[in-house]
Amino acid sequence: MQLTEPELKLLQTLVYQECGMFFDARRTHFLQDRLIRRLKECRLDSFYSYYRLLISQEGKEELGRLLENLTVNETSFFRNKAQLDFFHKHILDEMLRCKQSRGNFSLRMWSAGCSTGQEAYTMAMLVADALSYHSLRNPTGHDAPMPKPLIPPPWKVEILASDISYSVLRAGQEGMYSENQMASVDYSYRLRHFDKVGERYAVKKALKELVHFDFHNLKTEYLPQHMDVIFCRNVMMYFDEPEQKRLIDKFYRCLNPGGYLFVGHAESLLGLTNKFNMIYRDTGTAYEKHQEGA
Repeated sequence: MQLTEPELKLLQTLVYQECGMFFDARRTHFLQDRLIRRLKECRLDSFYSYYRLLISQEGKEELGRLLENLTVNETSFFRNKAQLDFFHKHILDEMLRCKQSRGNFSLRMWSAGCSTGQEAYTMAMLVADALSYHSLRNPTGHDAPMPKPLIPPPWKVEILASDISYSVLRAGQEGMYSENQMASVDYSYRLRHFDKVGERYAVKKALKELVHFDFHNLKTEYLPQHMDVIFCRNVMMYFDEPEQKRLIDKFYRCLNPGGYLFVGHAESLLGLTNKFNMIYRDTGTAYEKHQEGA
């Protein structure tokens, strides 16, 4: 089955309106392949019968399944190590010192486009590490209960992990990973944060409690507010330039003053906005929010 030009245009427009994903000429083969899979699954033999289903009240669930099929959902623990080292050893360290000096002991982060959860749990592990070292060097005078908690009081950490796919969100919430998925997690992290269950690894309760998984369509105007850090890596590449600019503006409004945005290795804010400063160390990069009025 080959999509005609008008059929392709209809589908591209629907997908773009729903979630902002843009499929140019280079990716039409991928779009067509995913469409045919859904047609077979729905036992429909024409594009127009499927399209009528998608735009009907009864077709909202099927539209969600189609959008799930259009995202690759490729992720891993500790992906892009240079960037994570920059986040862990420099940005977090400075952020914790500044917050403590102001008497602010809360840390809010967002993994936007979290897929099956490895990025969000990586963020949680790095924050727990950073807070442990920070608290040793900068005691707050609060007595830690025994057994020692993962997040030392009075600090509070909240990590929002969002995606457009319900199936990957369920996998993230379950927090069970295969040996292959754990390949980039070293022994000390496995020992502290995972339990071996048969052939799989389960995220321990203390780490799991730091991460809240929720459905979120980045096209919508609902915005989780007061974030210190946003990771949105390898997501903007699905969007065209106008949608990328709108998304960056949304992230700007989501972030606290002095907050940080991390994008994918092959992504850049260059030419899209002047609301962020690019900062880097070695090969790790991040974007710091401009202060309002600065």
